[in-house]
Amino acid sequence: MKYGYARVSTVHQDLESQLQALTAEGCEKIYQEKVTGTRMDRLALQKLLSELKEGDTLVVTKLDRLARNTREGIDVIEGLFNMGVRVHVLNVGLLENTTLGRFFLTTLLAVAEMERNIIIERTQEGKAIAKQRDDFREGRPKKFSKKQIQHALELLANNSYKQVEEMTRISKSTLIRAKRKQSVEKLDNQL
Repeated sequence: MKYGYARVSTVHQDLESQLQALTAEGCEKIYQEKVTGTRMDRLALQKLLSELKEGDTLVVTKLDRLARNTREGIDVIEGLFNMGVRVHVLNVGLLENTTLGRFFLTTLLAVAEMERNIIIERTQEGKAIAKQRDDFREGRPKKFSKKQIQHALELLANNSYKQVEEMTRISKSTLIRAKRKQSVEKLDNQL
């Protein structure tokens, strides 16, 4: 039987291109999950690995979908080879349980791990540079400006939360938090 495995690292990423490629490859059953590859408790992968048996083929679009570091990749794929399971990586080809095949596998996994580490290093360098700016603020940017929030709070004097939400598109929960923050700041100023 031909099995497929698709994975993305975050819930905001899309699995669709992987699922289409696995379907086009003729996978009869596809396991999918949205979880970082650095975690060892990937439930869909564990379930898939327990279901595979001799003569089956596991198909992934890229090697880094299966494993995020060299050691884990070698362990998983050698385990599959020992079970008599073929491993087909769509952007590479069929991995073989031969001396050259294992060398090729180790090299590919090492390159994938290096790429991941370079991305992490660049991200950290960029963050360190950004932190040096006076206007640096970690996290997601604010959806509404202070001026917009202040205007919405002023509208609350004569309107309900629902009415203000309809007028400004600022949610009730955001308005409540802003109102609390404003109250705390007033108390701090009085002390």
